[in-house]
Amino acid sequence: MKKHLLTMVAVISCCAPAFAQGGGGMPSGITAELKQAYTSVKSNLLGAANAMPEANYNFAPATEEMTFAKWVAHVADSQTGTCSGLNGQATRGDASTKTSKADLVAALQASFDLCDKAFNSLTDANALELVAAGRGQRSRAGTLAGVNVHDNECYGSMAVYLRIKGVVPPSTANRGGTGMGGGRAMSGGSGMGNMPMGPGR
Repeated sequence: MKKHLLTMVAVISCCAPAFAQGGGGMPSGITAELKQAYTSVKSNLLGAANAMPEANYNFAPATEEMTFAKWVAHVADSQTGTCSGLNGQATRGDASTKTSKADLVAALQASFDLCDKAFNSLTDANALELVAAGRGQRSRAGTLAGVNVHDNECYGSMAVYLRIKGVVPPSTANRGGTGMGGGRAMSGGSGMGNMPMGPGR
């Protein structure tokens, strides 16, 4: 029981920043909070992948860093592995084998399709249900909270790449601003700017 309580505390703490910045009030229940945070980071990641020009997909700020393309692939493959497992049929992603922007964006979208199903299946009743996670087990809610945390960490890095190339990250562009450093705003925003989860670069 203590382990479950610690899991829930961690879930709440990772979701809270998104709602503290939002203007629409708190959602009801831990599953609603997780789903709202997921919707926000999904918008940011898809926006980032679409906003970066294809010519810059092979850009890395230093030789030790991953290219932007590899960040997109990393998110896609990570989500595919985690969310397909939660959906009952574990699958390994192959985004790391792709090179074109179109193929990588498609792989990212496909991974979000899997995660949509996993998040939509989450309820307050099954949130603490134990599921396979690596070599052990973790609660369903804790696993999906981990997806949100990982996605936001990746988006934070990708946002820097966008800034370097003069592109305003979607978490800023969707709020109608350019933020620090200027740059061109991304067109076709998703309207999720009222709830920026993670780094608001």
